[in-house]
Parts: sequence; C-alpha cells; structure tokens
Amino acid sequence: MMMVRKSKGLSDRHHKILDLLQKYADKGYPPSIREIGEQTGITSTSVVNYYLEQLEKWGYIERDRRISRGLRVVPEKLGELHTALANPLETAAEMINDFMRVPILGRIGASLPMPVPASDFNYFGSEEGVEIARSLLPSKKQEGLFALEVTGNSMIDAMVNDGDIVIMRKVDNNAEAKNGEMVAVWLPERDETTLKYFYKEPDRYRLQPANPTMEPIYIEKSERLEIRGKVVMVIRKVGLSQ
Repeated sequence: MMMVRKSKGLSDRHHKILDLLQKYADKGYPPSIREIGEQTGITSTSVVNYYLEQLEKWGYIERDRRISRGLRVVPEKLGELHTALANPLETAAEMINDFMRVPILGRIGASLPMPVPASDFNYFGSEEGVEIARSLLPSKKQEGLFALEVTGNSMIDAMVNDGDIVIMRKVDNNAEAKNGEMVAVWLPERDETTLKYFYKEPDRYRLQPANPTMEPIYIEKSERLEIRGKVVMVIRKVGLSQ
C-alpha cells in the first residue's frame, strides 16, 4: 500500500521519531512501537508503524523483523538530512507542499455493526492525525479526508485488517456511493457503524464483507442508512514488536 515519496522533505512527526531513535541508539537499544508513540504523542500503534514504514522506504532507518525492537537509524542518511536542514526555508517549503494532515476521528467496525459508543468520532484526541504525502493520492481525492481505525476482520480479503487505518473521503449523500465501493456506513435507527462494500439492490441495501466466513448484512430501504465516507487509502498495521 505504501509508495516512496518523491519529495525530500519530512514532516514534524518524522523528525520527532528520528530524533527519538537517535537518542535510543546512544543508549544501545531501540525503543518499542508503544514507546515511540508515547514519546512522540501518537496514540495509535498503526500510525507509528505508518511513519516507520515511510522512514524505512526512504532509507532513514533499517528494520529487522526477525528480532524484537529491530530498528536502527542510518547515519549516512541522517547526515544528508542535517545538510538539508542547513537551508530551513527550502526544507519547510517542501514539507508544506508535499504533506497534508488527515485527522483521525475515531474507530470503525469491520465485523458486525458496532454500537456508536465503541466507534464514535471522539475516541482520539482532537490533535491526533496522520501526515500523508499528497503524491500518494489522486488530486481529486485530497479534499474532505478523515481517518478511522479499523476494529475487526470482516474486510481481510480486501487487505484491511484489525488495527489498520483507513483514509476516507467524506460524502455528502448516499447517491455518491457506487456499487462495490468500500464505505463507512452509519445505521441511525440502530446507532451502529460498519465498514463494508456497498451494493444497492431493488428493495434493499447489501453490506458485503470481504471475509468468506461472514454473511452479508441486508438493510431494507425503509430503514435509514447514511454513508459517511469512501475509502481512498489503507495504512496497514505492520507486524513489529510493541
């Protein structure tokens, strides 16, 4: 799901993680995923993994997934970064132009529909978010974005697993959703939300999981159904010691 970013600029979150890794390197051992999150203000381990995945692809860190805490910074790349920072105005311009911040609004169930209190849009702090390179997104899909953390495994065949982050584009009405699109659905009469493939049928809606062990959810058209957003990107949770 991840691609190498074209610009050389790094976001503030990337710099904080690199600084922390460097401090731990001086101690002789790297931090855990959870420690990185706690010390950089990131509440989701999936988001921490997202930044580490980027830093690895850009060559700033190396990872050995065969061992616990298998992280190390690459001194040569840090040297290049320090050189780039000698021109802070240019670096700041790259950061501003290439990155956009997407707020993480809460959780979304990917199993049976979840009661809203377990997946409301207040689970994360108002400042929580993830920076995404604009080059990863089609230009027409860069407005009205928000993120949700996935709970459950009903979309595993669509490469969306428990703990992943889905980047959503807000929709204004149900008519914007096409058959076969992965959407966040709210069922007001049940106070439930769910992440599923969406299909319109003659007399009902079908919410289709991407898991052969789970049955579709059918919603009669007499029942209210609101589509809150469509998935445009998935930030996958990487298997690494926490």
